[in-house]
Amino acid sequence: MTIREELENAERSFLSPYASLSMNSAGRDREEPQDDLRPVYQRDRDRILHSKSFRRLKHKTQVFLAPEGDHYRTRLTHTLEVSQISRTIAKSLRLNEDLTEAIALGHDLGHTPFGHAGERVLNRICPQGFKHSIQSVRTVEFLEKNGKGLNLTKEVRDGIRNHGTHSMPSTMEGKVVRISDKIAYINHDIDDSIRAGIFAEEDIPGEYTERLGNSVRSRLNTLIRDVIFNSIGIPDIRMSEGMFETMMSLRTWLFENVYLNSAPKEEEGKAEEMIRLLYEYFLSHPREMPEEYQYFMNECGQSLERTVCDYIAGMSDQYAIRTFEDLFVPKSWTKM
Repeated sequence: MTIREELENAERSFLSPYASLSMNSAGRDREEPQDDLRPVYQRDRDRILHSKSFRRLKHKTQVFLAPEGDHYRTRLTHTLEVSQISRTIAKSLRLNEDLTEAIALGHDLGHTPFGHAGERVLNRICPQGFKHSIQSVRTVEFLEKNGKGLNLTKEVRDGIRNHGTHSMPSTMEGKVVRISDKIAYINHDIDDSIRAGIFAEEDIPGEYTERLGNSVRSRLNTLIRDVIFNSIGIPDIRMSEGMFETMMSLRTWLFENVYLNSAPKEEEGKAEEMIRLLYEYFLSHPREMPEEYQYFMNECGQSLERTVCDYIAGMSDQYAIRTFEDLFVPKSWTKM
């Protein structure tokens, strides 16, 4: 018996009847020999962790564009916090941690530079539209490894595709990531906003602090425990009704006070215009895109518009700014 088979048997013995067992996975689009050490979801987690798109998350905006300071969240640190919260919930409910972690680490791989500002402008100018959850699946199915993708299991891709507010994953592990994403960004966006001086902890309305606590630690503890104790022994991941309403109301308060009206968001218009100009430039100069994108058009039959959208969506903030400067900002020169 291989180590993988021993681990699969351990899952079957220990995990909840509602958990996704590695041995019962619906599989991959392209069949592969099983690994002798790692069950399928652990292999998926490792593939995501070693992907180029995962590494680029460290230089992509979470909420605040180009903040001065080392302690603001990026898309990568957000992803890691979602993973940590998801694993805590999954472990407590005896769900499959490998599947949970793979979905969490992959859920934002398709996010654009400059956060949701980049997503908005690409959705507006790309003929096919743009949604980061769909782009994340596209990244793991096609864009990674020069058109081969990572060949992840169907359960991981389902969780990545359906982690947003208006869709629902088919696995309990995917549902854990879906609610953990909200818990993570609501709390770390409060923390970053306080750090940025947008508001103070004391400015958060009492209706939220009385229920959730008056620190990031207490809010996280309250929300995570509520999910766990309201999901034990049932085939669903849920919060108590009042707690969920409080969390979503706090989310609305953040939209009104941070996401739509804070001073750092004033830079978003510049970021959107930068992305629009880059998109128009590469539509007119497709041969200036890297070789892998030439391959997508010439060998895979992908449209120019789709390819330019993929190229820009994959850029980090710094790479987009550097490319824009190279193309549109005059450079100093010295006459020899």
